Amino acid sequence: MSHTPVINRRQLFQAGGITLGAISPIGLSLEQALAASQSPRKHPQINVIFMFLQGGASQLDMYDLKPNAPSEIRGPYDPSKTKVSGFQLSDQLPMLAQHTDKFSMIRSMHTFTSKHGEGDVHIMCGTPVDKNLQGPGIGAVLSHQQPQTAPIPPFVHFGNMKHPQYTAPGYAGILGRHYDPFLITQNPNSPGFNVKEFDTAEGIDVSRLSGRKKLLKSLDQFQAKQEHQLSISGEHDKFTEQALNLATSRRAKEAFDLSREPDKLRDRYGRNRVGQGMLMARRLVEAGVRFVTIQGYVDTGIYAWDHHWGIFPHLDIQLPIYDRSYSALLEDLDQRGMLESTLVIAAGEFGRTPRINDNNRGPGRDHWGRCFSLTMGGGGIKTGEVLGSSDKYAATPESRPVSVPDFVATVYHALGLDPSIEIESQGRPVKMLPEGNPIRELI
Repeated sequence: MSHTPVINRRQLFQAGGITLGAISPIGLSLEQALAASQSPRKHPQINVIFMFLQGGASQLDMYDLKPNAPSEIRGPYDPSKTKVSGFQLSDQLPMLAQHTDKFSMIRSMHTFTSKHGEGDVHIMCGTPVDKNLQGPGIGAVLSHQQPQTAPIPPFVHFGNMKHPQYTAPGYAGILGRHYDPFLITQNPNSPGFNVKEFDTAEGIDVSRLSGRKKLLKSLDQFQAKQEHQLSISGEHDKFTEQALNLATSRRAKEAFDLSREPDKLRDRYGRNRVGQGMLMARRLVEAGVRFVTIQGYVDTGIYAWDHHWGIFPHLDIQLPIYDRSYSALLEDLDQRGMLESTLVIAAGEFGRTPRINDNNRGPGRDHWGRCFSLTMGGGGIKTGEVLGSSDKYAATPESRPVSVPDFVATVYHALGLDPSIEIESQGRPVKMLPEGNPIRELI
């Protein structure tokens, strides 16, 4: 691995006075998917909103209930009918039940890991954690293969989702830091919510920013001569351009302004971190952002769906928030004619153990990567479908198992991305997505 010195983005921008806030037999082969994406018909532009249920949401209590299982398996909630016949959800999700025609569910997901950090990276990249050759996140590949010129970030993360022992999930990895997401750590529900990158737009004219650009270019050239690291200098130039574009972009600034939305709509999404984050995601996609990831919980800290203890008191709080915000987004996108061009995903990195434990702080469920559920809809994905099934305890897939790489390959296909593209890293070619087959039933 190259030992190029790490250059912190914040340090770079501060130098110019700009602040920075933070093979399945019934699957479609990669070759078939690629051939389809290279047909004369131009692939429509699809954007993504990814609601990340970090920590591992319980399949047994939300999506794949087992009412006939013993009490130590089934939990207190009951399955409930939805708008689509045969499509059941937890009775704790009544609003979402009215929108099952807008998304599909996979009940037979499985992953190689039951570890936080590893699972986070895997679900967002389709590749395992690799300290030397980390595969890129979907949003980073989208930014790389379908670059945009609009003065607004192409790829945004709401919330710092990095595990202290692993690389940040969904980041660019081998593609380089230029394709990392634009990170927003502030709570969008906060009255004082503000993206600091736009502070200079009101008080500094373009000519002064142009002067700063020349200064930063001079600094980059000096550093390149001193370190003989021309590739890093090139990255600096890209970061500088991004910062300057943001600082002078009214379009970008307005996209982050939730006060422009009616109070009634803000209430519909829910006045909390998740609800306002989902509303913000819709605004950003409207403004030109291609991929937005939202932390799907309200609790402070990460892994708030990690219910080793007190799972049901926690879910009693979290499920209504999830229900309201997710259903509001689907409803809003549909009413605005945006659903066909916006792929909405709700997923955690794995599921929870079938058996409820006897933790002394209250019963809970532990990590479980052998079987879990996720949802995806819009963006050309078939909706109203329930794909795969689990055994009687939701412990293992019983029919049509789907791997995480298969899921990611499906997203690639929906977006028109080429998983076989290779880049040179550490003297060898590396594919964007080395394995996984698009799920034919959903595309």
